[in-house]
Amino acid sequence: MEVLLFGGTGEGRELAQWLMTQQIPALVCVATEYGETLLPAGIEAHVGRLDEAGMAALMASRPFTHVVDATHPYAVEVTANIQAAAAAVGLPCLRLVRQSDGEDLCHKAGDMAAAAHMLERLPGNVLLTTGSKELDVFAKPGLVERCYPRVLPMMNSLSRCLELGFPPKNIICMQGPFSKELNVALLKQYDIKTLVTKDTGGYGGFREKAEAAREAGAALLVVERPRNETGDTLEEIQARLREGRA
Repeated sequence: MEVLLFGGTGEGRELAQWLMTQQIPALVCVATEYGETLLPAGIEAHVGRLDEAGMAALMASRPFTHVVDATHPYAVEVTANIQAAAAAVGLPCLRLVRQSDGEDLCHKAGDMAAAAHMLERLPGNVLLTTGSKELDVFAKPGLVERCYPRVLPMMNSLSRCLELGFPPKNIICMQGPFSKELNVALLKQYDIKTLVTKDTGGYGGFREKAEAAREAGAALLVVERPRNETGDTLEEIQARLREGRA
């Protein structure tokens, strides 16, 4: 058995660690050098973004027996490319689906643009915990000044925030995971009235954000997942890989 694992997510790293303990050969694909630094020591990594053709070429380059897609639940295009590439080369593709942890007692938006529109009608400061890629919809006059984006401590993330016009004093560059206590402290420090998050589930720290918002008296605005997926949990993936070795 040899596994090609896509994903620098928390559960992807946990699965990579498990593969090492089971002595199952694996190659882990991550998009960036930063993602590689978060992987378990000793795991073999492929660094760089791949399109469908590049994925198929990589899958065919070695005698892989399984492809596992543990990418982020919002990375819809990446998942589609992985599935298409695996089908093209005839490899089974297992999708690791992160369990949803969305709350009923919160504001919900179908996408980032809808979230930004809702924020224009909500008062006070806003903590954005949605990452740096889709910040442009929040960079509107009258809104950008109220937003506090929390992004990775990387130059490209900081540069993007500055280019979009977020005030330097509002930009929070930090690497997670974030405890409930730390989230509460940030909400109080910056007098946050609304916390914006994706429905990232347990590995994405959703529960710690939701509980912190409740404790600090801030509203919670959840950007819903782009689609409902079918797949397996981390434990189910592990069980299926064990069966594959038998």
